[in-house]
Amino acid sequence: MAQKKVVVLESNKETGRQIAEYLEKEGFEVSVVTDDGAEGMQVIESQKPQVAIVGLVLKNLDGFGVLERIKETGEGISVIATGGYSDDGIIARVLALGAKYYLMKPFSAATIAERVKEMTASSMGTISVKEKRGILSLDERISNIFISIGIPPHIKGYGYLREGIKMAVEDPAIINNVTKQLYPQIAERFSTTASKVERAIRHSIEVAWNRQRIDAINAVFGVRVYIGSDKPTNSEFIALVADKLILEGIANFR
Repeated sequence: MAQKKVVVLESNKETGRQIAEYLEKEGFEVSVVTDDGAEGMQVIESQKPQVAIVGLVLKNLDGFGVLERIKETGEGISVIATGGYSDDGIIARVLALGAKYYLMKPFSAATIAERVKEMTASSMGTISVKEKRGILSLDERISNIFISIGIPPHIKGYGYLREGIKMAVEDPAIINNVTKQLYPQIAERFSTTASKVERAIRHSIEVAWNRQRIDAINAVFGVRVYIGSDKPTNSEFIALVADKLILEGIANFR
């Protein structure tokens, strides 16, 4: 099987080298490591990699310019954007330009590799390329919900919460035992503790509800709208999103 290609566009050369070395150990082919967005874009257009890791601060063509060019090509390259910005407007712009993830610095090469593996996993079975373009993966559906209600991807609870929802889609009964099953399993996957998982998920939900995006929340969950302090518990939120995804038939396209 041919190696899956990745390009790394990163302003810090040492960080770029570390990412590339880690990815190569994981079996990926790194086509280029560069701090030059224009050079990186040339490689993307010629090599057609599966994944592009794009830092927002690059010379000649910045990360936003690279994202715009990738979006214009319509090649379906998966993008992980990286940067030091925590501003919601910048993050929203990055995601609107097609990035699947935005990782705030500092991050580990292992985290990058994990995201690359997620995006290159053959999760659609034998569905044709044409058919795949019309179907969003479970990860993408969850991400779209998070974006719409205001859960930013740079906070720790984002990944934990997404994992919990995926687990609840696969096994709805697990929502009845979040303390003894769901939290510990997420903790094991992320090499942390169940208590930290619980707190981080609760913080993610609080962030969304504090932003008071009532219309977006209502659009996701229907007639039940939470306002003020009337926000869902961790298990309620996970169950609500999982039920929505199951009803939409997404479980078949993990």
